[in-house]
Amino acid sequence: MDSVKENNHFELLKRVFKYILPYKGRLAGGVASMLVHAFLTVFFVKVFQDLLETIISDIDMGREGMIQLSLVAGMMIVVYFLKGVSYYGKTYLVSYVSQKAIKDMRDDLYAHLHNLSLSFYSKNKTGDILSRVTNDVKNLESSMIKTTVGTIDKVFTLIGGIIYLVYLNYRLTVFLIIILPLITYVITKFNYKLKKVSRRVQIKIADVSDVLQETLSAVRVVKSFGREEYEFDRFSSENHANFRAKMKKTQYGAILTPLVEFIAAISFTAILWYGGYEVMQGRMTASELIAFFTLLLTISDPLRSITKLSKRLQQLFASAERVFEIMDTESELREDDQNKIELKKVAGEVVYDNVSFAYNKNEIVLKNINLTANPGEIVALVGHSGAGKTTMVDLIPRFFDPISGRMRLDGHDLRDLQIDSLRDFIGIVPQETILFSGSLRDNIAYGDLEADFEAIQQAAEAANAHGFIMDFPNAYDTIVGERGVGLSGGQKQRVSIARAILKDPKILILDEATSSLDSESENLVQEALENLMEARTTFIIAHRLSTIKNADKIVVVEQGEIMEVGSHQKLLAAQGKYASLYQGQFIEDPNA
Repeated sequence: MDSVKENNHFELLKRVFKYILPYKGRLAGGVASMLVHAFLTVFFVKVFQDLLETIISDIDMGREGMIQLSLVAGMMIVVYFLKGVSYYGKTYLVSYVSQKAIKDMRDDLYAHLHNLSLSFYSKNKTGDILSRVTNDVKNLESSMIKTTVGTIDKVFTLIGGIIYLVYLNYRLTVFLIIILPLITYVITKFNYKLKKVSRRVQIKIADVSDVLQETLSAVRVVKSFGREEYEFDRFSSENHANFRAKMKKTQYGAILTPLVEFIAAISFTAILWYGGYEVMQGRMTASELIAFFTLLLTISDPLRSITKLSKRLQQLFASAERVFEIMDTESELREDDQNKIELKKVAGEVVYDNVSFAYNKNEIVLKNINLTANPGEIVALVGHSGAGKTTMVDLIPRFFDPISGRMRLDGHDLRDLQIDSLRDFIGIVPQETILFSGSLRDNIAYGDLEADFEAIQQAAEAANAHGFIMDFPNAYDTIVGERGVGLSGGQKQRVSIARAILKDPKILILDEATSSLDSESENLVQEALENLMEARTTFIIAHRLSTIKNADKIVVVEQGEIMEVGSHQKLLAAQGKYASLYQGQFIEDPNA
């Protein structure tokens, strides 16, 4: 079991090191600076010893003694100056490598998140994902820097210091070396517990982030149901669990440090006693004893840092595991796009060929769907909530793949197409309007990042959004809040439609695109949508008659199956499911 863990840790270190490798030149410079810094730290004790010898031995030598004293003092200043230069070099260079490696890792993680299918996000909490991208990467960054800059330099200093201690008096050094196995035992004892607690802390932070993100994004619902106290209790419970996990981690750390210091104090006292005995026996000079203790004090800090290495490594392993866990998650959709067909032109024929789909096994959402949308046709999907309408249109841009059957575009199986080139020809106006923090101009331009202002304005005019945009003091440069805060539902919907118009897609998906509009706004937008839908294959999900009565095909979906297909008049005449829905809900135009 331990060997499996060690192999896992080794693999994690290898993966982290791959991000460091591109900057091996700067890393080599940083390590060289560490070696110089460690050497000068130990060498300073030698110079200090020479100073003491000069003071003690040459105290009556007059002018020559003063010259020798001044030379040794000058040497100490030079050593300190060089130590400062090497300290800057090792800190800057190694930190540069660590920060660059983390930047590259964060870029890769963010890119990978965008490549994952929607099923990943439906199975994982947003708060947990955010925690891994922010908290875990930050902890990984911190532990990397502390492990490299804070430990490697200390190791060099400790090794050099022990070698010089042996040179000064090997008998005294034995006392120091005897105590090291005990320190190692104490560290090993806490290894497993520290890792387990570190990982638990990260999980609890993710739970807190998840509750926070969930409640703040749905604050309107919370307030409308008067559930502030309930949500506070839920948040407070997770926050307390996070507190307990952190305190347990702190407890282990608090026990380890004083234990090591107590062991070091025993060693120090033993060496002090035996060192005095060596001086009394004439086997050691007073300056050598002082130098020995000075060096011992010098390497005590590196020794303490090394005792914390295990704790830092456990933090690194815990954070790295959570980060690489996401990176190792394979997309259910994206494969090698280089071997796929890149679409250059689309006619717009969409075919559902005996398609079935399930989000989870044994929970079928769509059953044996067969449907053809010819180029330029308007296909309306109707049915009760949860019938599978949105799932049907989600298969067109390959947000998901069917579990059986095929989705085809112009005769091509969607699996054979490059996903990016497929989605370039698809425009979506979702039921839940999503706007990004930024200006109205930026939100519309999201449909075509290279569009000029004239094209953006034309798209807004076509969506009947230009009028209300110009009513704002800053017009198109008006800043909207996150998710469109500051705009009404109808205004957000029209901006979203303008964004789709600007993209000029060949296939258009309108998921209840007029659901947030009042009657006046709907009439304005409906006119724009009719112009937009011309010569485009359009899929409409709507509950309002004004949106679907002119559709070429109306598809009635119930419990994941197609019940009826036909025109508005044909389905009314059939007196089937559509007629029942129409009589029950579509009451705006009973004579249509």
